[in-house]
Amino acid sequence: MNIQNQTIPVEKLVVAVSSRALFNLDESHALFERDGVDAYCRHQVEHEDVPLAPGVAFSLVKKLLALNERDPANPRVEVILLSRNSADTGLRIFNSIQHHQLDIGRAAFTRGESTHPYISAFGAHLFLSAEPEDVRKALEAGFAAATILPLASTPSTDRINPSQLRIAFDGDAVLFSDESERIFKQDGLDAFECNEVMAAMRPLPGGPFKNFLAMLHRIQLDYPADTSPIRTALITARGAPLPTAWKIRIDEALFLGGKDKGEFLKAFGADIFFDDQQKHCESARQHVATGHVPHGVANE
Repeated sequence: MNIQNQTIPVEKLVVAVSSRALFNLDESHALFERDGVDAYCRHQVEHEDVPLAPGVAFSLVKKLLALNERDPANPRVEVILLSRNSADTGLRIFNSIQHHQLDIGRAAFTRGESTHPYISAFGAHLFLSAEPEDVRKALEAGFAAATILPLASTPSTDRINPSQLRIAFDGDAVLFSDESERIFKQDGLDAFECNEVMAAMRPLPGGPFKNFLAMLHRIQLDYPADTSPIRTALITARGAPLPTAWKIRIDEALFLGGKDKGEFLKAFGADIFFDDQQKHCESARQHVATGHVPHGVANE
């Protein structure tokens, strides 16, 4: 065997997405809520050849999969479908995947059961779902996960770079631990500010999205900074930058001092933003796709 000619496999970024995050299933879900599971199943089977419209996470998934087009022999991203549909009702979803030419080949259909046990089995680094309970269980198991929120309006197509994947993160309880938020809630502003001074002298503990950011960083290393297909941003009220001890790149950092985040996310051109606080998510979803991270002291 010629070892020199062997291709060394690289670890893929694996993203698991639910059917309601990927496609617009609002009409079907409303039917399920109103008339029950049997009516929902009949509707999906009767409409299995009618493609579903894109959902909130569709654009993000398209851009993730497009990263593989840069080097088809060495794909860096895989998207997995995790759905509470049954195999029968899931046929419409698979037909929609083919209609939209999405390279998604692996899936789990659980017929109403929680999908979170399969996140680990598929080796996913991120889980996006419209089911808050599934997201909470995934976070409790140590995975980056977010509840995809409905967009308040159609996002602007006037993006800085439509072909570049742009992902923005909040700091505490998302990229970082919620240590500072917890101190502020329990002991007040003075204790919080004292902790911030002390924290500047030591690395911040990682939050649930640290490993996902690290996987994005690994892909970025394959490209010069000025031609990278991925750009990341930290958008937070925190006064401390990303810890240098992490050795993980982040491209932009905005410290807003209490200003609403929505307009800044629009200016950044985020394909998705992750935040643990509902008020910030509400501001963000007016402009960009938003994932609520129900983690940390703000969600207890």
